[in-house]
Amino acid sequence: MALKLESITKKFGSFTAVDNLSLTIPEKEMFGFLGANGAGKTTTFRMILGLLDATNGQISWNGRSINYGTSHLIGYLPEERGLYPKLKVKEQLVYLARLRGMNKREAARELNAWLEKFKIPEYADKKVEELSKGNQQKIQFIAAVLHKPELLILDEPFSGLDPVNVELMKDAVLELKEKGSTIVFSSHRMDHVEELCEHVCILQRGKTIVKGALKEIKRSFGKKNLLIHANFPLDFLENFPGVVKMKKTAEGVRLQIESEYVAEKVMNELAGKGFIRRFVLEEPSLNDIFIEKVGASYE
Repeated sequence: MALKLESITKKFGSFTAVDNLSLTIPEKEMFGFLGANGAGKTTTFRMILGLLDATNGQISWNGRSINYGTSHLIGYLPEERGLYPKLKVKEQLVYLARLRGMNKREAARELNAWLEKFKIPEYADKKVEELSKGNQQKIQFIAAVLHKPELLILDEPFSGLDPVNVELMKDAVLELKEKGSTIVFSSHRMDHVEELCEHVCILQRGKTIVKGALKEIKRSFGKKNLLIHANFPLDFLENFPGVVKMKKTAEGVRLQIESEYVAEKVMNELAGKGFIRRFVLEEPSLNDIFIEKVGASYE
């Protein structure tokens, strides 16, 4: 039981937007797509939804082709928002839910629950154009999930939201996952993907450059991060053996190092030089991996 993409390719004339992409996304899992603009993420989502036909390859959800007959099982939040600005929130969201098979009373009940969850119950009878960009985003999200989809595709779901509303949205996404939805989303915010997803795929110019379990990707990256805060200069560490990269911070430095062994050597080097407020060895971040892998593809 899963979403399967088998050797998916999409060409627009001589341009290849997605090149031989194969993935299996298990049921009830959170999966993250990453990539720069034009990497092929949105094109992939549109092929999954059946909005675009793949040039080659097969896509299936739990063994079935995705088409109009399965549309009630899927929710989609597009990057470009598509609500009707002149219509009131309640009338258009209930209408959209009824198109997905819900009756009017059930749709209204679910809508009220979501408006309460997002702390905007007073917006039910407002026109979409009267809302702020962030609140329009929350309404668009509700439209995607109101019918309780099995598969939920979110293209940049946190775009336009302030930090408080980002947390509300994260909580909502996690709750849907706990209730059994499979969630596939893209984001330019690596920290969001890192926090929410078990598996990821990084695309660059339509090609897969990294995919798999996030824990395994980090482990195979090899390098570690070392954060040091001290009351004495640390500039000399930039050329220390085993230090790949150094970045100065407000309180010290952040080093990318080749291995844990290098951290031990750095600690010995710092001994007796002054007071060290912080010395922390960390796993590489998804942002580190993305920059290195995507940067390498430009070389």
